[in-house]
Amino acid sequence: GFRVCCQFRRIHRSFACIGYSHKKHLAMIARALFAAGRRSLARAPVAASSAMRMMCSVAEPARHPALHSYSGDLQFLQHGDPISCYRVMNEQGQIVAEDQDPELDQDTVTKMYVSMVRLNVMDFILYEAQRQGRISFYMTNYGEEASHIGCAAALTLDDIIFGQYREAGVLLWRGFEYPDFINQCVANKYDPGKGRQMPVHYGSSKLNFQTISSPLATQIPQAVGAGYSLKLNKKPAVSVAFFGDGSASEGDFHAALNMAATTESPTLFFCRNNGYAISTPVAEQYRGDGIASRGAGYGMKTIRVDGNDVFAVYNVVKQARKMAVEQPQPVLIEALTYRGGHHSTSDDSTRYRQASELKSWNETNNPIRRLRLFLEAKGWWSEDQDNELRTSSRKEVLQVLSKGEGEKKPAISEMFNDVYAEVPYNLRRQQQQLNEHLANYGQHYNTTPYEE
Repeated sequence: GFRVCCQFRRIHRSFACIGYSHKKHLAMIARALFAAGRRSLARAPVAASSAMRMMCSVAEPARHPALHSYSGDLQFLQHGDPISCYRVMNEQGQIVAEDQDPELDQDTVTKMYVSMVRLNVMDFILYEAQRQGRISFYMTNYGEEASHIGCAAALTLDDIIFGQYREAGVLLWRGFEYPDFINQCVANKYDPGKGRQMPVHYGSSKLNFQTISSPLATQIPQAVGAGYSLKLNKKPAVSVAFFGDGSASEGDFHAALNMAATTESPTLFFCRNNGYAISTPVAEQYRGDGIASRGAGYGMKTIRVDGNDVFAVYNVVKQARKMAVEQPQPVLIEALTYRGGHHSTSDDSTRYRQASELKSWNETNNPIRRLRLFLEAKGWWSEDQDNELRTSSRKEVLQVLSKGEGEKKPAISEMFNDVYAEVPYNLRRQQQQLNEHLANYGQHYNTTPYEE
């Protein structure tokens, strides 16, 4: 009995030294020691050792992989501190974060400004052309030019772009010309889509820009798959998914973020939070801290940036691309900007927002004006240069539009092509029926605008 008591005291002192005093486990050891003592004092140390192993296995239970720590506080988490917005240049075109100045050369900054102005001029003319019935539909990029150009300047042509429908500036930066835009909008024979898409649904395999489709958010999971393919093939490039704040309410958005995070797909999610999902303001879309707060929930790096600051957007995308390629991993970017026009030519935004709101943004926080002030302060731009740029751009757009309207439409037979490698029987039958119908009643149709 004395030896058993001594053994228990040694074990008790050992646990006391490390601050362990669980009465249940100590009592378990004691019972094992005294039970062994009754059978054989020699077996007491063995029994104690067995009891200690049993105690240790109970002290380290299985843990859920999502568990970080336990708490005795019954608290429901709502949200943390608001996410700040990264910026480099203020509304007056002044660099407010000197250590963040990308120090781009004059030619690059001037190209940024020229691209923004040329996009703006094209938007104005094509919007009016739709109102005149010359094209069926159009969407402007007013107020969001910096988010396009700043992002495009930080990417390479190897990066795959999945646009929504308001990223024409990305194409313009990559080399899409006025004729490319206008041929698609008027659906003539030079339209790569052969007139099958709505206007502004651009695409270019040469410029690595996937053709736009109308349904919201479908491009987001597609971009994740493309990014994963880049990763598997060890290509130093990223996939970029553009979308608006409204699309972030679609199920495809959430599925895409989770898929990208778990596969570590090198994908940049670029959200243009322009304040409205068509007619629904952000205050009625969600209760969380914008779109950026959702990235952390999916375990990915996230940042919020001033979308009207072309330098801030450039810095963010450049760094995000670097992280996505080197690690690899997805990154969520929320660019806070403002839609300076109607959602589309089918929309009248005066029915859901005040004209004074629009005027305030255009006069005090316009991305084109902001960059022009920067250029003028540097002595890199003048009033005469600006007038010449706008005049020449307007003249070019009008000339290209007139020429594009005069071109023939794609041949009627094209509607049966480019879907199947081998045209199936049902489509061949339909084509035959169409040809027979035109042969018998062709005089009732004006087919002269179409190629033979």
